[in-house]
Amino acid sequence: MQVILHTGVHATDDDRLLKGLLRNADDFRADGVAVPGPGRYRRLLSEAINSLGPQGPTEQARDVLLDAILSTDPDAVDRLVLSHENLFSVPKLVFGGGRFYRHAEARIAAMQQLFRGDRIVLFLGLRNPATFIPAVFHQTPDDRLADFLNGVDPLHLRWSHLIRRLRAAHPTLPITLWSNEDTPLIWGQLLRDMAGVAPDRKISGAFDLLQDIMSPEGMHRFRAYLKDHPDISERQKRRVMVAFLDKFAIQDAIEEELDLPGWDAAYVDRLTEIYEEDMQDIGDIPDVTLITP
Repeated sequence: MQVILHTGVHATDDDRLLKGLLRNADDFRADGVAVPGPGRYRRLLSEAINSLGPQGPTEQARDVLLDAILSTDPDAVDRLVLSHENLFSVPKLVFGGGRFYRHAEARIAAMQQLFRGDRIVLFLGLRNPATFIPAVFHQTPDDRLADFLNGVDPLHLRWSHLIRRLRAAHPTLPITLWSNEDTPLIWGQLLRDMAGVAPDRKISGAFDLLQDIMSPEGMHRFRAYLKDHPDISERQKRRVMVAFLDKFAIQDAIEEELDLPGWDAAYVDRLTEIYEEDMQDIGDIPDVTLITP
Protein backbone atom coordinates (compact mmCIF):
# COMPACT_ATOMS: atom_id res chain seq x y z
CA MET A 1 0.00 0.00 0.00
CA GLN A 2 1.09 3.56 -0.66
CA VAL A 3 0.48 5.99 2.20
CA ILE A 4 0.26 9.52 0.83
CA LEU A 5 1.15 11.91 3.63
CA HIS A 6 0.32 15.59 3.20
CA THR A 7 1.85 17.54 6.08
CA GLY A 8 1.05 21.15 5.24
CA VAL A 9 2.98 23.25 5.75
CA HIS A 10 1.02 25.41 8.14
CA ALA A 11 -0.97 28.33 6.72
CA THR A 12 -1.06 27.01 3.19
CA ASP A 13 -4.28 25.45 1.92
CA ASP A 14 -6.30 25.51 5.19
CA ASP A 15 -7.50 21.94 4.63
CA ARG A 16 -8.96 22.77 1.24
CA LEU A 17 -6.77 20.17 -0.43
CA LEU A 18 -8.22 17.48 1.81
CA LYS A 19 -11.74 18.79 1.25
CA GLY A 20 -11.17 18.65 -2.49
CA LEU A 21 -10.00 15.05 -2.22
CA LEU A 22 -12.98 14.13 -0.05
CA ARG A 23 -15.27 15.68 -2.63
CA ASN A 24 -13.98 13.11 -5.13
CA ALA A 25 -13.51 10.24 -2.66
CA ASP A 26 -16.39 8.12 -3.97
CA ASP A 27 -15.00 8.24 -7.51
CA PHE A 28 -11.45 7.51 -6.32
CA ARG A 29 -12.58 4.50 -4.28
CA ALA A 30 -13.14 2.46 -7.44
CA ASP A 31 -9.41 2.83 -8.15
CA GLY A 32 -8.41 1.52 -4.73
CA VAL A 33 -7.81 5.02 -3.34
CA ALA A 34 -9.05 5.75 0.19
CA VAL A 35 -9.50 9.31 1.44
CA PRO A 36 -10.74 9.04 5.04
CA GLY A 37 -12.06 12.03 6.96
CA PRO A 38 -9.52 13.74 9.24
CA GLY A 39 -11.45 12.87 12.39
CA ARG A 40 -10.60 9.21 11.83
CA TYR A 41 -6.83 9.59 12.00
CA ARG A 42 -5.30 12.94 12.98
CA ARG A 43 -5.48 12.58 16.74
CA LEU A 44 -4.93 8.84 16.42
CA LEU A 45 -1.71 9.25 14.47
CA SER A 46 -0.36 11.94 16.79
CA GLU A 47 -1.05 9.78 19.83
CA ALA A 48 0.45 6.71 18.16
CA ILE A 49 3.63 8.59 17.27
CA ASN A 50 3.98 10.18 20.70
CA SER A 51 3.55 6.82 22.41
CA LEU A 52 6.25 5.03 20.40
CA GLY A 53 9.06 3.78 22.59
CA PRO A 54 12.57 2.58 21.73
CA GLN A 55 11.19 -0.86 20.97
CA GLY A 56 8.94 0.52 18.22
CA PRO A 57 5.31 -0.40 17.54
CA THR A 58 3.80 -3.81 18.11
CA GLU A 59 3.33 -6.17 15.20
CA GLN A 60 -0.39 -5.47 15.32
CA ALA A 61 -0.06 -1.66 15.29
CA ARG A 62 -0.54 -1.26 11.54
CA ASP A 63 -3.64 -3.44 11.45
CA VAL A 64 -5.14 -1.61 14.43
CA LEU A 65 -4.52 1.75 12.78
CA LEU A 66 -5.99 0.70 9.45
CA ASP A 67 -9.08 -0.74 11.11
CA ALA A 68 -9.64 2.60 12.84
CA ILE A 69 -8.83 4.77 9.82
CA LEU A 70 -10.62 2.87 7.06
CA SER A 71 -14.30 2.11 6.67
CA THR A 72 -13.54 -0.49 4.01
CA ASP A 73 -11.44 -3.66 3.82
CA PRO A 74 -7.74 -2.61 3.95
CA ASP A 75 -6.96 -5.29 1.37
CA ALA A 76 -9.07 -3.35 -1.14
CA VAL A 77 -6.97 -0.20 -0.66
CA ASP A 78 -3.86 0.41 -2.75
CA ARG A 79 -3.42 4.08 -1.84
CA LEU A 80 -4.29 5.74 1.47
CA VAL A 81 -4.35 9.55 1.49
CA LEU A 82 -3.76 11.28 4.83
CA SER A 83 -3.51 15.03 5.50
CA HIS A 84 -2.21 16.29 8.84
CA GLU A 85 -0.52 19.71 9.00
CA ASN A 86 0.34 19.30 12.69
CA LEU A 87 2.19 16.02 12.22
CA PHE A 88 5.60 17.72 12.19
CA SER A 89 4.66 20.35 14.76
CA VAL A 90 1.84 22.45 16.16
CA PRO A 91 2.08 26.10 15.05
CA LYS A 92 3.64 27.46 18.23
CA LEU A 93 6.54 24.99 17.96
CA VAL A 94 7.36 25.47 14.28
CA PHE A 95 10.67 27.04 15.35
CA GLY A 96 11.01 25.04 18.56
CA GLY A 97 14.60 24.62 19.70
CA GLY A 98 15.68 27.25 17.19
CA ARG A 99 15.29 24.82 14.32
CA PHE A 100 12.70 24.77 11.58
CA TYR A 101 10.29 21.81 12.03
CA ARG A 102 12.97 20.07 14.06
CA HIS A 103 11.01 16.82 14.46
CA ALA A 104 10.20 16.36 10.77
CA GLU A 105 12.71 13.57 10.16
CA ALA A 106 11.69 11.72 13.32
CA ARG A 107 7.99 11.98 12.49
CA ILE A 108 8.55 10.47 9.06
CA ALA A 109 10.55 7.68 10.67
CA ALA A 110 7.70 7.05 13.10
CA MET A 111 5.19 6.85 10.25
CA GLN A 112 7.43 4.36 8.48
CA GLN A 113 7.48 2.25 11.62
CA LEU A 114 3.72 2.42 12.11
CA PHE A 115 3.08 1.53 8.48
CA ARG A 116 5.89 -0.96 8.16
CA GLY A 117 5.86 -2.62 4.76
CA ASP A 118 3.97 0.26 3.15
CA ARG A 119 5.46 3.03 1.04
CA ILE A 120 5.27 6.50 2.58
CA VAL A 121 5.06 9.33 0.03
CA LEU A 122 5.39 12.93 1.27
CA PHE A 123 3.46 15.86 -0.22
CA LEU A 124 4.35 19.30 1.07
CA GLY A 125 3.27 22.77 0.01
CA LEU A 126 5.76 25.57 0.78
CA ARG A 127 5.09 29.27 1.33
CA ASN A 128 7.02 32.49 1.11
CA PRO A 129 8.43 33.14 4.63
CA ALA A 130 7.40 36.78 4.22
CA THR A 131 3.78 35.65 4.55
CA PHE A 132 4.29 32.25 6.19
CA ILE A 133 5.82 33.65 9.38
CA PRO A 134 3.10 36.27 10.07
CA ALA A 135 0.31 33.80 9.23
CA VAL A 136 1.60 31.06 11.55
CA PHE A 137 2.57 33.55 14.27
CA HIS A 138 -1.04 34.73 14.42
CA GLN A 139 -2.09 31.10 15.06
CA THR A 140 0.01 30.94 18.23
CA PRO A 141 -0.48 32.30 21.76
CA ASP A 142 2.82 34.20 21.56
CA ASP A 143 2.65 37.96 21.99
CA ARG A 144 6.18 38.60 20.76
CA LEU A 145 7.44 37.54 17.35
CA ALA A 146 10.90 36.92 18.83
CA ASP A 147 9.45 34.30 21.19
CA PHE A 148 7.81 32.51 18.27
CA LEU A 149 10.96 32.60 16.11
CA ASN A 150 13.04 31.24 18.97
CA GLY A 151 16.28 32.73 17.68
CA VAL A 152 15.69 31.95 14.01
CA ASP A 153 16.57 34.81 11.66
CA PRO A 154 13.97 34.94 8.84
CA LEU A 155 16.69 36.04 6.44
CA HIS A 156 18.44 32.72 7.06
CA LEU A 157 15.30 30.61 6.66
CA ARG A 158 15.48 28.19 3.73
CA TRP A 159 12.92 25.52 2.88
CA SER A 160 15.70 23.72 1.04
CA HIS A 161 17.42 23.09 4.39
CA LEU A 162 14.36 21.20 5.62
CA ILE A 163 14.07 19.23 2.38
CA ARG A 164 17.76 18.31 2.41
CA ARG A 165 17.44 17.17 6.02
CA LEU A 166 14.51 14.95 5.06
CA ARG A 167 16.39 13.61 2.03
CA ALA A 168 19.50 12.86 4.12
CA ALA A 169 17.48 11.07 6.82
CA HIS A 170 15.23 9.23 4.36
CA PRO A 171 17.08 8.78 1.05
CA THR A 172 14.33 6.73 -0.60
CA LEU A 173 11.36 8.83 0.56
CA PRO A 174 9.44 10.18 -2.46
CA ILE A 175 8.88 13.92 -1.92
CA THR A 176 6.54 16.12 -3.95
CA LEU A 177 6.63 19.87 -3.34
CA TRP A 178 5.02 23.02 -4.66
CA SER A 179 4.86 26.71 -3.93
CA ASN A 180 1.66 27.74 -2.18
CA GLU A 181 1.58 30.88 -4.29
CA ASP A 182 1.11 28.68 -7.38
CA THR A 183 -1.74 26.56 -6.02
CA PRO A 184 -4.62 28.22 -7.93
CA LEU A 185 -2.88 27.28 -11.18
CA ILE A 186 -1.90 23.71 -10.23
CA TRP A 187 -4.83 22.80 -7.98
CA GLY A 188 -6.21 20.12 -10.29
CA GLN A 189 -2.81 18.47 -10.64
CA LEU A 190 -2.32 18.43 -6.87
CA LEU A 191 -5.63 16.64 -6.36
CA ARG A 192 -4.90 14.14 -9.12
CA ASP A 193 -1.29 13.50 -8.08
CA MET A 194 -2.23 12.89 -4.46
CA ALA A 195 -4.96 10.49 -5.55
CA GLY A 196 -2.64 8.88 -8.07
CA VAL A 197 -5.10 9.16 -10.97
CA ALA A 198 -4.48 10.07 -14.59
CA PRO A 199 -3.49 13.71 -15.28
CA ASP A 200 -6.48 14.17 -17.61
CA ARG A 201 -9.01 12.59 -15.24
CA LYS A 202 -12.17 14.63 -14.81
CA ILE A 203 -12.54 15.65 -11.15
CA SER A 204 -14.75 17.99 -9.17
CA GLY A 205 -13.30 21.25 -7.88
CA ALA A 206 -10.23 21.49 -10.12
CA PHE A 207 -10.68 25.27 -10.35
CA ASP A 208 -11.93 26.02 -6.84
CA LEU A 209 -8.91 28.13 -5.88
CA LEU A 210 -8.85 29.92 -9.21
CA GLN A 211 -12.45 30.90 -8.60
CA ASP A 212 -11.42 32.55 -5.32
CA ILE A 213 -9.10 35.01 -7.04
CA MET A 214 -10.90 35.60 -10.35
CA SER A 215 -14.02 37.66 -10.92
CA PRO A 216 -17.27 35.84 -11.81
CA GLU A 217 -17.11 37.30 -15.31
CA GLY A 218 -13.57 36.02 -15.73
CA MET A 219 -14.49 32.52 -14.53
CA HIS A 220 -17.48 32.47 -16.88
CA ARG A 221 -15.27 33.38 -19.83
CA PHE A 222 -12.55 30.95 -18.73
CA ARG A 223 -14.98 28.02 -18.56
CA ALA A 224 -16.42 29.00 -21.92
CA TYR A 225 -12.91 29.00 -23.38
CA LEU A 226 -12.25 25.49 -22.03
CA LYS A 227 -15.54 24.30 -23.46
CA ASP A 228 -14.55 25.64 -26.88
CA HIS A 229 -11.04 24.12 -26.58
CA PRO A 230 -11.56 20.67 -25.00
CA ASP A 231 -8.26 19.22 -26.22
CA ILE A 232 -5.76 21.70 -24.78
CA SER A 233 -3.06 20.26 -22.52
CA GLU A 234 -2.68 20.99 -18.80
CA ARG A 235 0.34 23.18 -19.54
CA GLN A 236 -1.65 25.18 -22.10
CA LYS A 237 -4.55 25.41 -19.68
CA ARG A 238 -2.30 27.05 -17.10
CA ARG A 239 -1.11 29.62 -19.60
CA VAL A 240 -4.77 30.40 -20.27
CA MET A 241 -5.37 30.78 -16.52
CA VAL A 242 -2.54 33.29 -16.27
CA ALA A 243 -3.90 35.25 -19.23
CA PHE A 244 -7.37 35.43 -17.68
CA LEU A 245 -5.94 36.39 -14.28
CA ASP A 246 -4.05 39.26 -15.87
CA LYS A 247 -7.40 40.72 -16.84
CA PHE A 248 -9.88 39.40 -14.26
CA ALA A 249 -7.96 38.87 -11.01
CA ILE A 250 -9.58 40.10 -7.79
CA GLN A 251 -6.79 42.26 -6.41
CA ASP A 252 -7.93 42.08 -2.78
CA ALA A 253 -7.81 38.29 -2.99
CA ILE A 254 -4.22 38.09 -4.21
CA GLU A 255 -2.68 40.83 -2.07
CA GLU A 256 -1.75 40.30 1.57
CA GLU A 257 -1.26 42.92 4.24
CA LEU A 258 1.67 42.38 6.62
CA ASP A 259 1.58 44.08 9.99
CA LEU A 260 4.67 42.83 11.79
CA PRO A 261 6.81 45.51 13.46
CA GLY A 262 10.00 46.28 11.60
CA TRP A 263 8.93 44.48 8.44
CA ASP A 264 8.97 47.24 5.85
CA ALA A 265 8.54 46.77 2.11
CA ALA A 266 12.27 46.40 1.53
CA TYR A 267 12.54 43.62 4.12
CA VAL A 268 9.56 41.76 2.66
CA ASP A 269 11.02 42.10 -0.83
CA ARG A 270 14.32 40.66 0.37
CA LEU A 271 12.58 37.68 2.01
CA THR A 272 10.67 37.10 -1.22
CA GLU A 273 13.84 37.19 -3.31
CA ILE A 274 15.47 34.65 -1.01
CA TYR A 275 12.41 32.43 -1.21
CA GLU A 276 12.35 32.51 -5.01
CA GLU A 277 16.03 31.63 -5.14
CA ASP A 278 15.46 28.87 -2.60
CA MET A 279 12.66 27.34 -4.67
CA GLN A 280 15.04 27.19 -7.61
CA ASP A 281 17.57 25.38 -5.41
CA ILE A 282 14.89 22.92 -4.30
CA GLY A 283 14.23 22.06 -7.92
CA ASP A 284 17.83 20.80 -8.13
CA ILE A 285 17.59 18.42 -5.15
CA PRO A 286 17.78 14.83 -6.44
CA ASP A 287 14.66 12.69 -6.35
CA VAL A 288 12.39 15.60 -5.42
CA THR A 289 9.37 16.42 -7.58
CA LEU A 290 8.62 20.14 -7.74
CA ILE A 291 5.23 20.94 -9.26
CA THR A 292 5.22 24.26 -11.10
CA PRO A 293 2.69 26.01 -13.34
